[in-house]
Amino acid sequence: MKILLVGGAGFIGKRLTHLLLEAGHEVRALSRQARSAHGGNSKLEWLQLDLLDRSSDLDAAVEGCSLVFNCAGELRNEALMEALHVDATARLLAASKRQAKISGRPLHWVQLSSVGAYGPPVCASAERTITEESLPAPRGAYEVTKTKADDLVIGNAQPGVLTVSILRPSNVFGPGMPNGSLRHWGRIIQQRLFFYVGAPGAVSTYVHVDDVVEALMLCGFAPAAQGQVFNLSNDCTQEELVEAMARHLGAGRPFIRLPEVLARTLAAGGSWLKRFPLTHARVDSLVGRTHYSCQKLEAVLGYRPSRAIPDYIGEVFIHDEAN
Repeated sequence: MKILLVGGAGFIGKRLTHLLLEAGHEVRALSRQARSAHGGNSKLEWLQLDLLDRSSDLDAAVEGCSLVFNCAGELRNEALMEALHVDATARLLAASKRQAKISGRPLHWVQLSSVGAYGPPVCASAERTITEESLPAPRGAYEVTKTKADDLVIGNAQPGVLTVSILRPSNVFGPGMPNGSLRHWGRIIQQRLFFYVGAPGAVSTYVHVDDVVEALMLCGFAPAAQGQVFNLSNDCTQEELVEAMARHLGAGRPFIRLPEVLARTLAAGGSWLKRFPLTHARVDSLVGRTHYSCQKLEAVLGYRPSRAIPDYIGEVFIHDEAN
C-alpha cells in the first residue's frame, strides 16, 4: 500500500514512518524539510513541500495513495496555526477526495489531533473524566485550530470516497520530544525547588510516543476504526510522575505541599514580576484532576497504552544526557 504521511519529519511522524516501512508499505513522507531520517530506503519517497504555500500541488502529493496520515502541527507560532491546521487541511482534504474519485478507490484519512479539543475544566481541581462523548470546548490557538481541523475531517467523510479516523492523544512524551516542559520540570526537581500544590492525587496526563504510533497504525488499518474518534492517554498521579523523575535524576523525593489557596495568592502577588515562576496556569496544571478514558479505544480496537509514564519518563532525560 502507498501511504502519504504529512509531517513525516516531526516527532511522531518520524516514528510512524519507521513503523510503516518496517511493515513493508511504500511511504511518501511530506515535509518542509529537505532530508529524510531513513536514508536510502527504496520504499520511502521524501516530498519536500510547504503546506502553507497555496500554490503547492497537493493532488500530486496524494496521487496513488490509499491512506493519508495527517500528523502536521505547529506548536509554537500561533500566527501560523490557522493556516496550517485549518486552511491547509481543507485543501489537502479536497485533493484527497479528487484523487479518490479519479482512481475509483476510496481513500482513508487518519487525523492526529489532541485532547485539548475538550478544553480545561471550569474548576481546575475538579474531578472529571473525558470520553469521546464529551463536548469540545477548546481554549487556546493550538487547541481551537486543531478542533476546527477535526470538524473539517469529519465533515468531508463521504461513503465510497473518503473514510476518516481521528486520534486525540494527551501530552506526548518520549526521547527527543520537542516540548521542553518535562525537562524544565526535571531541572526544578533536581534543584530541589519543586513543591506540590493542593491535595494529593492530582493527575498527570501523558502518553508515550510509541503508544501513539501504535494507535495511529490501528486507526489506519483496522476497518473498525473508520468513522471513529478515539482519545488516548496513560494517566498517572502527579506523585508517581514526580517521584519517578526524582529517582532518575538522583534528586531527593519532594515532600513540600502548599495549600492551593496559598499558591494562588502567591501567583497573583508575583504576576507583576517578569518570569515569576508561579502563575495561575502553572497552579492549574499542578492541581488538575482530569482523566482521559481509553475505554472506547480498547472496546473498538482492542488497544490500551502499555508504556507506563513512571517507567518510561527517564527516556526524556537520557536523550538529553546523551547529547
